[in-house]
Amino acid sequence: MCENSNLIISIGIVALNEESYLPDLLNDINNQNYEKKNIELIFVDSGSCDKTIFIFLDFKKRFDNVFHSIRVLDNLKKKQSSGWNVVISNYIGDVLLRIDAHARIPSDFVKNNVKYLKKGEMVVGGLRSVKNSQNSNWNDTLLIAELSLFGSSIAGYRRMNEEKYVNSMFHAAYKREVINNTGYFNEYLGRTEDNEYHYRIRKKGYKLYYNSEIYSYQIIRSNLRKMIRQKFLNGYWIGLTLSVCVNCLQIYHFIPFLFIMAIFFSLLLFINNISFPFFLLIGIYGMFVILNTLISFKEEKSNITTIALLYIFPLLHISYGLGTLIGIV
Repeated sequence: MCENSNLIISIGIVALNEESYLPDLLNDINNQNYEKKNIELIFVDSGSCDKTIFIFLDFKKRFDNVFHSIRVLDNLKKKQSSGWNVVISNYIGDVLLRIDAHARIPSDFVKNNVKYLKKGEMVVGGLRSVKNSQNSNWNDTLLIAELSLFGSSIAGYRRMNEEKYVNSMFHAAYKREVINNTGYFNEYLGRTEDNEYHYRIRKKGYKLYYNSEIYSYQIIRSNLRKMIRQKFLNGYWIGLTLSVCVNCLQIYHFIPFLFIMAIFFSLLLFINNISFPFFLLIGIYGMFVILNTLISFKEEKSNITTIALLYIFPLLHISYGLGTLIGIV
């Protein structure tokens, strides 16, 4: 049965070269058990070189009469933050629901967001887990690295099975009043624009309600090189954001940076014949890497390649930390 409601939900998707991921996501949207005539879709292409724009246009051609409306727009500035500003400038719904192009959503995703908005919450979101884009032993190992508290992040929206108010979230549904009072995304920022936006929302007096009944999945990068690049850029934008909004970030964002700095200073001591701090740091960190690799073998998808976490964990931490350092400098 479909959920009937007079709330018009505007779903925004900003994409750049996402032809490999959009068909599954658009299929998920088409399978929502919320009344489709109450769903507006705003697709924003950021200058893709692949078939992204054609996938959007084909979906519009096939389902334009099924949904409230479907629009395909251009993001001429190409940055993700400016893409979301295109969405904000054009959506007509009572609620704006942000969905990442690298994601999958269950059939009750929209309905569950609306459920808590109807209860009086102004911004709602929930659990963000991760999925593979390809099935192989190696990709299962990369998935374990992303799922691991040690390999990824302690951000609450990645693993909390509860309900509470939080500082930020992955996917979020915003009532129009919140958008009207908060304004546009900061287009200077790249991958931290949501942290800064949610900070401004909180400064306006609104709360971000998290409930794990609302859940979605992010599709992980398909190889280690892409994953390392992602971590580096995530760290880089954390560093740049310091000059814009210190309070937008949490201490856990800087743990890889602190690790890099600890290595640097202990090496300085080492070349000055004070070796104990360096060996202590490497010893403690090495034990954590070994322990977390052994723990990872208990994961459902563990296999012989899981042993590679012994070097995947350090690569992810170092790339993120170096990114933050370069962003700060």
